[in-house]
Amino acid sequence: MSEIKSTVGFAMCGSYCTHAQALEQLDALLARGYDVVPIVSERVWETDTRFGTAQALRQSLYAKCGNEVVHTIRDAEPLGPARPLSALVICPCTGNTLAKLAAGVTDSAVCMAAKAHLRSDRPLLIALASNDAMSANLQNIATLLNRKNVFFVPVRQDDPASKPHSLVADFSQVPTALEQALAGRQMRKLFL
Repeated sequence: MSEIKSTVGFAMCGSYCTHAQALEQLDALLARGYDVVPIVSERVWETDTRFGTAQALRQSLYAKCGNEVVHTIRDAEPLGPARPLSALVICPCTGNTLAKLAAGVTDSAVCMAAKAHLRSDRPLLIALASNDAMSANLQNIATLLNRKNVFFVPVRQDDPASKPHSLVADFSQVPTALEQALAGRQMRKLFL
């Protein structure tokens, strides 16, 4: 493992079908020397799916990162000035969480981590995975693109014929997008 660069939060929301891809990017960040604080939404903390059990995910996150998994609003709130992160990555970020971030709602551990983190004017990187990104959530993407210190991993349509409103981040670009966000730049091209 390389020398530790900085401490990064890695938050996961309930786009369960993308968790395997997100975990690959977590591994990539760890391999690049980041100290990673894992954060999960309450739903991810407790929900078993066809993609795996909540307990297995929790154990994997702790084993990979060596840090306790933040999963409550109370534990996420200090991730601002009291326990600063160099950056916070939400990977995957669901449309539900995206809408809450755009509206300033902090009713989950991930949303509270983002709110607390943004208070310190540090970068928030969103790796979107949403079936309604180009319909109900399009205005929220626009809102967050205009917000200071909020950046997006480039996105693409994953199945234009069957899911014409869906956008999913190109997860393989998370490490590069993070480096760009830490430098204060939005990675381009945003829409692949």
